Amino acid sequence: MGFLKSVNYPITVCLSLLLSVGIIVISSSSTILAIQQASFAIFGLLIYFFIASSDYRTLTNLIRPSYLLIILLLILVFILGVETRGSIRWIPLGPVNIQPSEFAKPVIILFLAGFWSNRIVTWKNILKSFLWLLPVLGLVFKQPDLGTTITLGAIWLGFIFAAGISLKKGLVLLLTLVLVIPLILVGLADYQKDRLTSFLSPEQDPLGLGYNIIQSTIAIGSGEFIGRGLGQGTQSRLQFLPEFRTDFIFASLAEELGFLGSVTILLIYLFLISYSLKIASRSVDFFGFLLSIGVAVMIIFQTAVNIGMSVGLVPITGVTLPLISYGGSSLVATLISFGLLASVAKFKRPIDVSSVGGYN
Repeated sequence: MGFLKSVNYPITVCLSLLLSVGIIVISSSSTILAIQQASFAIFGLLIYFFIASSDYRTLTNLIRPSYLLIILLLILVFILGVETRGSIRWIPLGPVNIQPSEFAKPVIILFLAGFWSNRIVTWKNILKSFLWLLPVLGLVFKQPDLGTTITLGAIWLGFIFAAGISLKKGLVLLLTLVLVIPLILVGLADYQKDRLTSFLSPEQDPLGLGYNIIQSTIAIGSGEFIGRGLGQGTQSRLQFLPEFRTDFIFASLAEELGFLGSVTILLIYLFLISYSLKIASRSVDFFGFLLSIGVAVMIIFQTAVNIGMSVGLVPITGVTLPLISYGGSSLVATLISFGLLASVAKFKRPIDVSSVGGYN
């Protein structure tokens, strides 16, 4: 009974629904992969319940060790990792492979929440926070894993605004990023540059650079209102749609479940995001507020980018759809993040956010 009382039912129900949808859609094309995904889901949920039942404030003792551990794991990727499609992202661990870059997300959320919880937003502290993030960004980018690199950058930026940056500093920071990003793009490999620009006019190379986006939009459109039915999606079943279990799983979902199913999924994500912000507003301290915002930023960014990729609105960067895309590391890391959120939700008290965290 004590355990049941500690369960956060709004979050848990939403997580269960999204996990179920992902497993069902994956099972329509591969029973074996669906079983694997279900196994990861069960393992991740156990971790989620453990963290959710704990006091998140005790995790401050784990901030530095977890940061150092993720750095070590990201280095080990280049020593022990296996290469897949030109990328080295996974470390073999018995029957499974783990992807440390995915676990970097909750670790960085925890680290930045601790960093900004007792600092004001000055240019010096902004630089310090970026220097702490830089080793993780560099190692993830080197793999290369552009999607996770961008996600970590979005989380970092979200924390700065959540910590209370002034309007003037915020505008200067955004302008600086706009000027710096083109310089970063110069260092990308040719295929990465092509992926970032092909979404603008995919019809110019329908069998090459534009193939993924064209097939994705065809899959979404063919689902119509109620979808073709589970296991009946021709784009995914006949493998016209690439990466239909990971990067383009929303297109596969839309083809099989239609507009109705797609909107339902979006509403669940919208509820999770709004509920995260509600938890943030009721957190007992600024550390909890920042943890909640960090999780919300991660979910907002990944969901928006993944769906944007599927409909051709944003470049293809390999960002997964949280809790639905196939991948054990991504799934478990996301559930760890929601465990942090559920832990914060246990301690509810309205706070005046403007009075803490260095609003200047």
